[in-house]
Amino acid sequence: MPDPVRTAAVRAVLVLAVTLIQAVVAFLCTLAGSWLAFPMVLGGVASTIVATWAVLDVWVTRQVWNQRHGVVSVPSSTARRIRRERRQARRAAARADREAGAPGHRAEAGHRLSRA
Repeated sequence: MPDPVRTAAVRAVLVLAVTLIQAVVAFLCTLAGSWLAFPMVLGGVASTIVATWAVLDVWVTRQVWNQRHGVVSVPSSTARRIRRERRQARRAAARADREAGAPGHRAEAGHRLSRA
């Protein structure tokens, strides 16, 4: 997981933990009939909004990171398939040059063909 996404995820977990604790305290204050129940409920509503924002921040940060840094490399990745096709085309062209005996070919000059 990239650092910006990890930072946003940790922040979201902390905010969610505080929100849950605040909800439990508000519930217990309500059961006890304490004057603190109403302010805690208001704080719980505000904290829920902030927690929702934090979770959305994780999602947006992940999307932005993926967009800026390219396709995630997985076996079905389009980028990987395109690289494979290019590599095969280069190898086929090099093979055709060798078979045709093209003058000035790097293999004839004693150079190794670079592997892709």
